[in-house]
Amino acid sequence: MALFVICGATASGKSGLSIALAKKISAEIINADSMQLYRGMDIGTAKLTVTEREEIPHHLLDILDVTEDANVASYQQLARTKIDELQNAGKNVIIVGGTGLYIKSIIDELNFPDRDIEVRDRIDKEATELGAIAMHKKLAELDPVAAAKIPANNLRRVVRALEVIELTGEPFTAQLPREDVDHYQGVKQFGLVMDRSTLDQRISQRVDQMWDLRFVEEVRQLIALGITNGKTAQAALGYKQIINAITDGLSLDLAKEETKRATRQYARRQETWFSRDPRIKWVAPESTTLQLEKILKSL
Repeated sequence: MALFVICGATASGKSGLSIALAKKISAEIINADSMQLYRGMDIGTAKLTVTEREEIPHHLLDILDVTEDANVASYQQLARTKIDELQNAGKNVIIVGGTGLYIKSIIDELNFPDRDIEVRDRIDKEATELGAIAMHKKLAELDPVAAAKIPANNLRRVVRALEVIELTGEPFTAQLPREDVDHYQGVKQFGLVMDRSTLDQRISQRVDQMWDLRFVEEVRQLIALGITNGKTAQAALGYKQIINAITDGLSLDLAKEETKRATRQYARRQETWFSRDPRIKWVAPESTTLQLEKILKSL
């Protein structure tokens, strides 16, 4: 059975195309958006409603509480188990999302060392005392290749890299995906790409729509459910900005503009990540019908 990937930056139209493709090839969909794993995080993640899914089965949506921390190792196991189950039942599968590491964790050979709470807590404490720049410098000394791949402002990944180095005695880059060894054979990857100004406009419109759909109220409900007690969920785009505004008594209008800015920056990082993978075939911003025709002709 066939395995497809539909990837690309946020707001590039992945969901619509994946639904159209799933209908055409009788496939089911695996979510590869790290924040759509969370129950209740619907508006801010642009999660499709049950109606919008048009009766196409979607998997790995709404599987975590906002107090839980998502991690790629657990996701890898869940996703591969579900894909194997579906393919053994004779189903085609489409992986859809913009979290590049999650996609790679499925299709490439990517190993995840066990965690050590004591080591992690000690490195976290050091990061709090020294700051992101100093920790990134430490990583650069131990693993220059990893430091070149991980920006200094992504302190969470810097800390994880340092943890892996200490636990394994090997460079963090030894754990990165190997594209020369596929976990699944014959994966067909397609990426959606559009010019920067168009994507920026779509992001702005999407954020405005989220506010219209009562995004702020969604975040207030999640605060009551304990989202600020977890590390991962509260850091999501939009949620972080609204939580900070509510907590500090700041303007929600400013939170909206900050969400747009942060989302544009995130989209750039997504584009950079996916552009490095030569296996991805790129699809231009046309109608869904034309995009689908191009995909089917390339098979």
